[in-house]
Amino acid sequence: VLTMIHFYSYISRMKHIKRWGLMKNTEQENIKEHSFDVAVTAHALALIGNTYFNKNNDVHRIMELALFHETSEVITGDLATPIKYFNPQIKKSFSQIENIANEKLLAMLPRELSDEYRKVMMHDSDPDYKLVKAADKICAYIKCIEEMKSGNMEFSKAKENLFKEICSFDMDEVVYFIQNCLPSFELSLDELN
Repeated sequence: VLTMIHFYSYISRMKHIKRWGLMKNTEQENIKEHSFDVAVTAHALALIGNTYFNKNNDVHRIMELALFHETSEVITGDLATPIKYFNPQIKKSFSQIENIANEKLLAMLPRELSDEYRKVMMHDSDPDYKLVKAADKICAYIKCIEEMKSGNMEFSKAKENLFKEICSFDMDEVVYFIQNCLPSFELSLDELN
């Protein structure tokens, strides 16, 4: 007997959910692209921590958390940060909505699979998620750099605010990334070569 599993086709629709909806963009970004970028950056942070700071990060776990960190938005859409964090009540309510959305997605899977996906989609209390959150902010900051390189000054205040947020993580891996990796994103392709 075949079972129709909709989960994978549903999350593939992440490519249709646009980010930065309240801001003029020179290049659109969707949550599927963003999730890949966050997974790459979180993986890098975990490796940097292990390699240079004697941390014991579970690199694959952190990358997995990052890859699935926006899944709920395939149902909720991307709520702009100024709205999501407008006040504690809205933030709490939206967190509950995200959990309900993730539960709806998990219900699209057979129980044996949903138990495994639950471990990466319901991540709020996971200590590894702090690196994912840092990677998420770094990727948003990189988006600001890219927009400003294209002449879009709409992102200048967001860039400034995000840099402060990134620095507030006060993590060795993040400091290393800021000092050694972020400057490359300011360069043109010719300068990178």
